[in-house]
Amino acid sequence: MPKMKTSKTAAKRFKKTGTGKLRREQANNQHLFEKKSSRRKRRLEADVDVHPGDAKKIKRLLAER
Repeated sequence: MPKMKTSKTAAKRFKKTGTGKLRREQANNQHLFEKKSSRRKRRLEADVDVHPGDAKKIKRLLAER
């Protein structure tokens, strides 16, 4: 069976930390900032961990075994 290719769309959305955890950007942080509070914009800047239930699928998309 051939090697599994990395999903380039997933590679752009998820990053692997040094300890092997997966991180992602939060939604609602691309545009329409005028109506969002400063507090909300600051909170959305931070990356968050991927939900454990999704981690296995995402690791497969990133072709990590």
